[in-house]
Amino acid sequence: MKIKSLYFILFFVLLNAVTINAQTIDDAKLWYQEGKYSKALPILMDEYNLNPENKLINQLLGVSLFEMGKFVESEKYLTYAANNEITDVLIYLGELFALQYKFDEAEECFSKYEKSKRKDKIALEVLEDKRMFADHLKRLTRRTENVQIIDSLVIPKSNLLDAYFLSSTSGNLMPVNEFFKNQTSNSSILYVNEKQNKVLFSQHDSINGSDLYSMEKLLDSFGNQKRLPETINNIADQTFPFVMPDGLTIYYASNGNNSIGGYDLFVTRYNIATDSYLNPNQLNMPFNSPFNDYLLVIDEIKGVGWFASDRYQPEGSVCVYTFIPSEKVVLLESDDEKYLSRRAKIASIRESWLPQTDYSSLIALAKKIDQPNNQNTTEFVFVINDSKTYNRLTDFQSAEARELFIQSITSENELKSTLKQLSVQREQYLNINSRNELLRKSILQLENTADSLYKNVKRLKTAARNAENRYLM
Repeated sequence: MKIKSLYFILFFVLLNAVTINAQTIDDAKLWYQEGKYSKALPILMDEYNLNPENKLINQLLGVSLFEMGKFVESEKYLTYAANNEITDVLIYLGELFALQYKFDEAEECFSKYEKSKRKDKIALEVLEDKRMFADHLKRLTRRTENVQIIDSLVIPKSNLLDAYFLSSTSGNLMPVNEFFKNQTSNSSILYVNEKQNKVLFSQHDSINGSDLYSMEKLLDSFGNQKRLPETINNIADQTFPFVMPDGLTIYYASNGNNSIGGYDLFVTRYNIATDSYLNPNQLNMPFNSPFNDYLLVIDEIKGVGWFASDRYQPEGSVCVYTFIPSEKVVLLESDDEKYLSRRAKIASIRESWLPQTDYSSLIALAKKIDQPNNQNTTEFVFVINDSKTYNRLTDFQSAEARELFIQSITSENELKSTLKQLSVQREQYLNINSRNELLRKSILQLENTADSLYKNVKRLKTAARNAENRYLM
């Protein structure tokens, strides 16, 4: 009797476990239908581990991960379901390929989905939106900038500022809640200018969302809080501001202004003549993507810049890219759409490097921690007149002269990079085995570029000197 009772108890427990498991899967399916993907995910994963060849579970798991923004993880399950004739996942798989800039693969999925849903008007309307988005991304890749990205670092988003090593002349970045002790819940980034008498920051309210504000130092404390104008603060969220040393140019992130997806990077400039800001310009790829891109900072003294992106990163992580700023926008010239897509996606930072160019010293400089402001620190030597020589940007009294001198530094950094590349190619050309027409043309082009940059540096420095002397007079 005891043995029979034991069998009965075991049978009851197993039966009950099967019933509970069946109910749990049903609950997961219900949560899936209600859009509660994170709630359904653990149960779906458990079921997948028991039966990885179940095409329905692969579908539910792939779509849940995709809807949660876990795009990389979702591909495996979506692909398996699609290969096993679950046509509903094709629209997700097509969108996933579009986010990866695999536009041919995306269109192949969209075409198959369209064929399977040819009588479903609502499904076809949704498909049209996805196709338009993919086409928009494809057009944007054709306007990818030829920017040299020299380094990258993946870190927790909570440690974002650990990847930015600004010179003192570029100002300072800090969490808002460190500057304003009463805003403990505001963890966004605040910018402080070099003189530490003006700040720019993002502040959230229930009506306008997150907008950019400025404050100035009045005696020993900050006050005179001003909301930046509507040209910058629209109905979306604006955050992560940075002001160039000219005091006029602002980079920031916004999820409005027809952003590609999430936060995009924008730049605007204060117009002294009209006392207003110009309409913001959306930066090109690779600075922007269908994911969150933000906190672009340029250090003109070091000749480098940084920006952050969570593209293809695990949840809670962000990649901070180090790049070489350019005085003007130069787009990539190529008919190879896959090459443009790789550069837009930043599939490999080395693919953006100039041939035979060593960036190690610049990478090291970008990571160098600047010392606190010191009035005796010499950053450069610039003769203004017989009685004045400037060593820091703060020595300039004329805003116009300071901006011209900053432009000359940018051109000078470009000139150094060009001359270094020219030296390498000339040495390469001296090798008789390397002599060819393409290399000769490249050397001639670099020589012309170097000559133009040299003249521009000289012109800008002369203009800066004259502007400062006019102001002093």
